Amino acid sequence: MTEVRAHAKINWALRVTGKRADGYHDIETVFQTISLHDTLTFRDAERLSLTCDDPSIPTDDTNLVLRAARAAGAGAVAIELRKRIPAGGGLGGGSSDAAATLKRFGGEGAALSIGSDVPFFLTGGTAYATGRGEVITPLPSAAGIPLLLLIPEARVSTASAYAMLRRFSPPLGIGRYRAMIEDGLLSHAAELVNDFEEPVFDALPELRRLKSRLAEAGAAWAAMSGSGSTIVGAFREAAERDAATARFSDVRCESAETI
Repeated sequence: MTEVRAHAKINWALRVTGKRADGYHDIETVFQTISLHDTLTFRDAERLSLTCDDPSIPTDDTNLVLRAARAAGAGAVAIELRKRIPAGGGLGGGSSDAAATLKRFGGEGAALSIGSDVPFFLTGGTAYATGRGEVITPLPSAAGIPLLLLIPEARVSTASAYAMLRRFSPPLGIGRYRAMIEDGLLSHAAELVNDFEEPVFDALPELRRLKSRLAEAGAAWAAMSGSGSTIVGAFREAAERDAATARFSDVRCESAETI
């Protein structure tokens, strides 16, 4: 038996820079792995199978874990998935689960064929990404920042979020993000924008209110992660984060740290 963790991610910034001829969009983003994680257990078995403790998660071939296992030539193995990362929340749980599966069976070369975010999760940390999100360059670590994740019931599909976009943004460039990290990332909150927020917040105004409430609760930076719907607040001190948690009894909260 082998047990591995699959960590969630947030996006410190996410700019959609254009649409490509192949139908995908080019983005510029800063990925960050966080302590919130799923757990996968791999056991020898008579056939390849997947079970999950969350009944809302499919366990057939639409699940990226099974697709990754097949791509890596896993053979006969029983995979048990224990979920803590919400599906459809912009935290990359499915991609991270897939990456953990690929690493377990030495199938890292298949990462991009599984999903655009999967290559990042092979290494994690703090990283600058362009293209579809698969062109990864490591950045100086932004580990150890206390986070509060607000996870509403509303979900936003990635496809619908892209369909809502009204404009594209020019990239800032890796040098600017590197300088922000070296100077203290939370001092540059105004530059850390997510292009999906404007259209998604118009469609789901409760998400805008959650972001405002995080700022009122003392977050130095607050934003939607990915295409939503999780709203993340970063705090300068863990005690400030912990005090803020009490103000969000009406929504699922997860405390975490950047890693």
